[in-house]
Amino acid sequence: MNFDRKNLNNDDLIALYRNLLLPRLIEEKMLILLRQGRIGKWFSGIGQEAIAVGCTLAMQKDEYILPMHRNLGVFTAREIPLARLMGQWQGKASGFTKGRDRSFHFGTQEYKIIGMISHLGPQLALADGIALADVLNNRKKATLAFTGEGGTSEGDFHEALNVAAVWNLPVIFIIENNGYGLSTPTKEQYACRRLVDKAVGYGMEGRRIDGNNILEVYHTIKGIAEDIRVTPRPVLVECMTFRMRGHEEASGTKYVPEELFTEWKAKDPLLNFEKYLINEFVLRPEWPQYIRNEFNKVIDVEIEKAFNEPDIVPDENIEIADMYQAYQMPVIASSVDSTKRRYIDAISDGLRLSMQKYPNLVIMGQDIAEYGGAFKITQGFVEEFGKGRVRNTPICESAIVGAAMGLAINGGKAVVEMQFADFVTCGFNQVVNNLAKTYYRWEQNVDVVIRMPAGGGTSAGPFHSQSNEAWFTKTPGLKVVYPSNPADAKGLLMAAIDDPNPVIYFEHKYLYRSNSGDVPEGDYFVEIGKAKIVQSGTKASIITYGLGVHWALEYAAKHPELSLEIIDLRSLQPWDKSTVEASAKKTGRVLVLHEDTLTSGFGAEIAAHLAEHCFAYLDAPVIRCASLDTAIPMNKELEDQFMAKSRLEEKMGVLLNY
Repeated sequence: MNFDRKNLNNDDLIALYRNLLLPRLIEEKMLILLRQGRIGKWFSGIGQEAIAVGCTLAMQKDEYILPMHRNLGVFTAREIPLARLMGQWQGKASGFTKGRDRSFHFGTQEYKIIGMISHLGPQLALADGIALADVLNNRKKATLAFTGEGGTSEGDFHEALNVAAVWNLPVIFIIENNGYGLSTPTKEQYACRRLVDKAVGYGMEGRRIDGNNILEVYHTIKGIAEDIRVTPRPVLVECMTFRMRGHEEASGTKYVPEELFTEWKAKDPLLNFEKYLINEFVLRPEWPQYIRNEFNKVIDVEIEKAFNEPDIVPDENIEIADMYQAYQMPVIASSVDSTKRRYIDAISDGLRLSMQKYPNLVIMGQDIAEYGGAFKITQGFVEEFGKGRVRNTPICESAIVGAAMGLAINGGKAVVEMQFADFVTCGFNQVVNNLAKTYYRWEQNVDVVIRMPAGGGTSAGPFHSQSNEAWFTKTPGLKVVYPSNPADAKGLLMAAIDDPNPVIYFEHKYLYRSNSGDVPEGDYFVEIGKAKIVQSGTKASIITYGLGVHWALEYAAKHPELSLEIIDLRSLQPWDKSTVEASAKKTGRVLVLHEDTLTSGFGAEIAAHLAEHCFAYLDAPVIRCASLDTAIPMNKELEDQFMAKSRLEEKMGVLLNY
């Protein structure tokens, strides 16, 4: 192994050695504890330390690093106390996730480390968003993100690299090529000769280096980081290394040919660097053992400190409260002035006012800049706010949701426009596993709103007409709103953007240009989680939202002899249980109406809640009126038959005649 110290003095080399040695000794201790049964799981990075350590020391301390579960050297090089790391691994209160997540699945703003989720690839897009925030704020910073050779097979790898290249983002993408994804060798993982060759496909620079050579890693990453801080652009670096232990200890290594261990043992990053330093008279032969003894004493003390911490006492109230960052909507006097606007114009107005109100707000989506979006909601925005804040995106929903999250982590706010709510499936993992869970996991709020043009009535067929709100209402950590009229469309959007939690904002395409109403001028907020009594009555209650509100009003107008109470939920997560319960107790009969399919639609949650909490007040079973349990068809007659509206008369008859 050829080492080139370049401009590093002896103290620099010793510091590198100490940083390389520490994670190795911690890992050796972890393996002992594992055999003793004192810990239950460990992902070993023995043999790969030079990549984590060299990369981390090459970056500035206030630059973000996004590591994987085998990058202990990132955390130790950023000088996180071992007792706190051990507390994290053991699920103690001192850990970064309060016992809510395992190993390195956490982040910390204090040390500028953003941990992974188990799905691996999504973190790469977060690096894009973090870097974008730096670029927009003229901060000369670089961001570094890790993945493995297995992770390069994921679509998230492609999407993140493509976005970084198109947007010229200063991100260093590190591939730790250790030969195996769990037990799958590289020959079954990719067919190209070198993973770094993928860089040319994205129009970016690629480097392949010896990942076991600490000096080569350090100098390469330091040089790239210095360059891209000045001239922002992404760079792909493939680091060749080997995993000397199993994927995790329980998986073993029987699937690995023994000769590979022999070959790579000779390339041990720690022992080779130690030998080099002794030969260069930087270290005396006896010093390494002294340093080991020094570290081992500290390691033993720090680990026992964590073991001696009391266990967490479960409190369900704390757990529930910690799914969301506490938030109080601003109190702003409603404007006495109002203007009649279409539903679509109210959304545009709320979005424009929010862009003016929050200089750190960025809108991302396909065709939203000069074209103005598929429905023209952002028409004129790029001229007013510039292309930096009104960003056309490639067709890559996962990367854009991830980039929005990264932007929020680095001090921004983001609104993502899904061209159609149906397309969110391509970014589903980012939404339900990353956006939704991050605050609960390590108290990092994610200030992202996803606009979801949804619903039928326009003969757009199965891929452009779904009502998919129920996918998200069951995901803790998300807020879900669904306005039915222009005033609420503006007020809920401005509230969602102001809210520091992730909000899924459904907007009905059929209402865009067919529904108008008075909308307050200026800043206007509607409280998330608060329903509205659209019409008071005593005979029966219709609980609904979105287009269902208009169906209910139409039905009530046709039946003036009935005293019907109509409740517009407006918010589905959280939803206004007290208003709905009060209405049920008042009328004794409840119909839940929504456009989504019947089975597992959100109406089932309302019906179950009322059956459980209001049974004694009901004069009839709670009736659900929903769309057919089929995909939504394109043909107008078939679509009309599909819609819940076609069964409203019948279902109301069942309710009223019970």
